[in-house]
Amino acid sequence: MKSVTIQGAKRESVGKKACKALRDAELVPCVVYGGKEPLHFSSEEKAFKELVYTPDAHTVSLEIDGETISAVLQDIQFHPVNDRILHADFFQLSEDKPVIMEVPVRLTGRSKGVVAGGVLRHSFRKLSIKALPSNLPDEIVLDITPLKIGNKIYVGDIKTNSFTFMHPDNAVVVAVKTSRNAMKGGASAGDDDDDEVTSGSDAEANSEANPATE
Repeated sequence: MKSVTIQGAKRESVGKKACKALRDAELVPCVVYGGKEPLHFSSEEKAFKELVYTPDAHTVSLEIDGETISAVLQDIQFHPVNDRILHADFFQLSEDKPVIMEVPVRLTGRSKGVVAGGVLRHSFRKLSIKALPSNLPDEIVLDITPLKIGNKIYVGDIKTNSFTFMHPDNAVVVAVKTSRNAMKGGASAGDDDDDEVTSGSDAEANSEANPATE
């Protein structure tokens, strides 16, 4: 997995006044867990650009007062009005300890159901996984070419030996739903198309009864 470098400086004061002073100076109060004790530090807000404002997943190389720490971003808080970064939490990586993080999902191919007039529903743009640092993937690639109207790809359908998903097996990652155009086409195309339209309707009903959310 790609890594982003963030430089910072240790901070002794961790109270509200100290944090406000840092933010006024366009610095972000941060803390990294996972070591012997939490390490509090601050970093320039612009240093987070390649880490936060991107659809890609990255590990982080924290360079703090001459010490380098490999970590992952665990939590980040934004101002509700101006979207400035208020605080960031990191977790230190250890080669023998699994870590949980979100990885983007990339779809490839063109679904047969979409070609037939169906609608593609991509429910999870990212999936939360648990893996050793050396097994963290850059992305999860799904080929949607075989999907017909009414077909779905569940978390349990994705085969992997190097990491585990933090979602139930029946969570729907992507589905092809029926549409008015597909229904019109199915009504005049024959029994096979009618079956696909029925499957699509059932899929939509199941999705409404058990919605999948990120």
